[in-house]
Amino acid sequence: MIAARGFGHTRTLDIARAAGVSQALLFYHFETKEQLIAEAFAYAARQHLNAIGKIERSPNSPTERLRALIRLSSPGTSAAGWRIWIDAWSESMRNPELEATTRRMDVHGRTVLKEIIAAGVESGEFTCPDPEASSWRIFGMIDGLAVQLHVHDKLISRRKVTQLVRTAAAMEVGLTVDDV
Repeated sequence: MIAARGFGHTRTLDIARAAGVSQALLFYHFETKEQLIAEAFAYAARQHLNAIGKIERSPNSPTERLRALIRLSSPGTSAAGWRIWIDAWSESMRNPELEATTRRMDVHGRTVLKEIIAAGVESGEFTCPDPEASSWRIFGMIDGLAVQLHVHDKLISRRKVTQLVRTAAAMEVGLTVDDV
């Protein structure tokens, strides 16, 4: 329901009807609509976090893990997934519980990227003076291009977005685009 209508246009009555429960039961489990929305987003995003966790725990080389994380996080992936993220960021300006959830998830993704870059520097695979700054720049580009791709239809192609992200990530860690 939230994915179809967006956070701001979904009523608790709509959610209750779609779930086949009463609105009172929703408010028994969630004190506010804001809490319900934050929990719904967290539930939807757990799949992404589980995939990031697999990359984080992978025994693969830092280059392979970087490639996997960039592929997973690419704006060229699931349009529905990115629309939920973009909507969640927007709604977070008005919903403190959702803001805390999106912040926690964003920080986790950047932390994993920073650790992959640091491991690559330590192993000699990457050249990067500041893994934290690089993780901010890479995810900043990913997030910004996701907005351009999924909000402004036909402004930029998925192929071009993927190329830009791979090029930026490669430049940040001293690899060639073919490596990422």
